[in-house]
Amino acid sequence: MSAHDSNEYDEDQKVESTKHLEHVDISANASSGDIIEVIKAHNVNFAQAAAAGKLNPRSRDSFVLYGCCFVAVLCAAANGYDGSLMTGINIMPYYQARFTDSVLGSTTGLIFSMYTIGQITGPWFAGPIADYFGRRVGMFVGCFFVVIGSIVIATSPSRPQFLAGRFILGFGVSIAVAAAPTYAVEICPPMWRGRMTGLYNCGWYLGSIPAAGVVLGTQHMQNDWSWRIPLLLQCVPSTLVCLTVLFLPESPRWMMSHGHEAEALAFLTRFHGNGDVENPIVKLEWQEFNDSIRLDASDKRWWDYSDLFRTSSARWRSLQVILMGVFGQFSGNGLGYFNTQIYAAVGYDTYMQFVLNLGHSLVTAVCGLTGASLDDRLPRRATLIFASMGCGAMLGLNAGLSKLWDEQTVKNLNVGRAAVASYFLFSVSFAIGYTPLQALYPVECLETTTRAKGMAMNGFITGAISFINLYCTPIALANIKYYYTFIFFGWDFLEAFIWWLFAVETQGRTLEELEEIFGSSWPPRESTRVKKLAVKKDGEVAVLEA
Repeated sequence: MSAHDSNEYDEDQKVESTKHLEHVDISANASSGDIIEVIKAHNVNFAQAAAAGKLNPRSRDSFVLYGCCFVAVLCAAANGYDGSLMTGINIMPYYQARFTDSVLGSTTGLIFSMYTIGQITGPWFAGPIADYFGRRVGMFVGCFFVVIGSIVIATSPSRPQFLAGRFILGFGVSIAVAAAPTYAVEICPPMWRGRMTGLYNCGWYLGSIPAAGVVLGTQHMQNDWSWRIPLLLQCVPSTLVCLTVLFLPESPRWMMSHGHEAEALAFLTRFHGNGDVENPIVKLEWQEFNDSIRLDASDKRWWDYSDLFRTSSARWRSLQVILMGVFGQFSGNGLGYFNTQIYAAVGYDTYMQFVLNLGHSLVTAVCGLTGASLDDRLPRRATLIFASMGCGAMLGLNAGLSKLWDEQTVKNLNVGRAAVASYFLFSVSFAIGYTPLQALYPVECLETTTRAKGMAMNGFITGAISFINLYCTPIALANIKYYYTFIFFGWDFLEAFIWWLFAVETQGRTLEELEEIFGSSWPPRESTRVKKLAVKKDGEVAVLEA
């Protein structure tokens, strides 16, 4: 497509996108049968385009798109593998003999938190790499470091090399998980964005479940291979990413922002429009690309993060990223690295600790996938509010039952079982509400030219909070035990209040259309406004006046 043709297409788009939407009286039309469905929507233009431009989810191009998202999901798998992995090997005797002298305490905290020190360092490189070289290169570089880190840590003869490997792993993961969700959200059709990008963070379970299974299988080995094998297998998802990611199509928004208009339009036509350049979704997205993506934005300057805070709209966007970065890591889920100690505290032996660790991964995986499957229908604000309340209630119950168990002279096994059950229910609440949205919500809130750097900022915050979790949690559990869990009982209800006050609803809108919301005087209020729309027999969408 020539520049002249592109300009003509843009002008046609402007006429199409600004046409007057019909307003109808429902009482006058209901009897005639013209209206076949009444729906509620935040964005009239998007609702109209989605109704007229539906995609074929079983087409060859749709499956290519699913494959692209799966490669991004593998980046999350590398991160999820570490959680179940370290939970399991931390109680292996041969690991203990070589690297530390206790399952809790400051040495364990240092080993665990060295991963997050890498996560805090990596984001400063993640944004510029993904902005300058592309989202695919960002994923490749991050996963390459994960492979190197896995080899370093699995061959460690002593603690210094082990700590170095942990740092390299965290460094690589932080680069990969900044680029991967950015890529996923930017390639998805807007009507599939919630499910497809929500599934990205469920890749955590694609790592955590195999890790829990592997450590269960190797814990009987009476040598160092009991912990070396699980550590070496950590590189498998990242190796698959390195071998495939550069063969995938690049993000159309990245291509558009770097002057590759023809390639961006070709991507939208093929993957969002069933091969039809006149598809209403393609027209709507192309117009929004032209209106919102700038060739001179701060993403072209590796050192410039000012667009994250320059305007009121940008500050509201960044606030959502910061809130998710903090709450997504500090809702009590940091306890997950120490599941086995939680199970041990209420009487379960070593073998059952491994079994419960695997069971926990399986249960939360099902719940996380369930939450992701609902993300195109459930409002983000309500999901985060109720998930936070559920997390607080279950952790309060767990702490109370753990205290009761500890105070019993004659142990009642039902109390211990109830304590474990309440911890599982906490994880259920977190998995349904938070897991799909931890990556989806920040990338939705950020605009194209700040998305990579904004996710890098999210990665830095996530790493900093994770460092607190991983360094302080084993010390706290060793000293104050279940009283540490009581902290999150109150904190999670505070989170629910803050989400109610400040969360901006993003469900049901295109990424570019959100600028109107974030640019308003109070985005949380503006984002909850809905219109009643009538879908007519001819496929047209009209605003109801009744």
